[in-house]
Amino acid sequence: MLLAIDCGNTNTVFSIWDGEKFLCTLRTSTHHARTADAYFTWFSTLINHYGIKPDITEVIISSTVPRVVWNLRVFADRFFDCRPLVVGKPECLLPHKPRVDAGTQVGPDRLVNTAGAFDRHGGDLIVVDFGTATTFDVVAHDGAYVGGVIAPGVNLSLEALHLAAAALPHVDISQPQKVIGTNTVECMQSGVFWGYVGLVREICARIKGEHDRPMKVISTGGLAPLFEQAADLFDAFEEDLTMHGLTVIHAYNKENS
Repeated sequence: MLLAIDCGNTNTVFSIWDGEKFLCTLRTSTHHARTADAYFTWFSTLINHYGIKPDITEVIISSTVPRVVWNLRVFADRFFDCRPLVVGKPECLLPHKPRVDAGTQVGPDRLVNTAGAFDRHGGDLIVVDFGTATTFDVVAHDGAYVGGVIAPGVNLSLEALHLAAAALPHVDISQPQKVIGTNTVECMQSGVFWGYVGLVREICARIKGEHDRPMKVISTGGLAPLFEQAADLFDAFEEDLTMHGLTVIHAYNKENS
């Protein structure tokens, strides 16, 4: 079985893939000081709770936080006796090579989303990932990542409002019932929610204009379901796109190693 690990700036996700389906998906906060032993204690406790006894023989890792990769490597080696495949490293092959400026390092999360989206939807895509940052990944007709856009994440924007303006409280994001707020919380929620709807719509329209081909817009990430409520933004929502992309890249490496 394959253990797929996606380490983001906020959360780290572990999913067990049996070759046909994910048996379970576990989530923990990302912490660079967490040791391999701590990962295993957390991981084994949860899979025992769910009654799962996986025979993990392979591990693939995607991480936007370089400092955690070492301990995840040790975790894979010590407890599963395998050398993990790390997306973004030279030994990890990609189904389609990115076409970006020379010397540019593309984030592993964007490479993984590109692979997963192309496998499910074909090319000419915009993948909008609502994570710590809100990213837009452009996938060409042949599956290559060809660039994108990075904007502040939704929760990051709310936190910045709270920290920079003493009178503004910390609020959770939700879709307001009306645009015009009649109290501070409603005003903030409306500004962020409808502001991001406008941001997504405008950026996608401009990408489509530059790409000059019909494109599908795919959403993913923790807050993507919230924005699914806004009409006509997306053609599809993929809850497990990143983890699926990891299985695609892993399979490609097995076939071409």
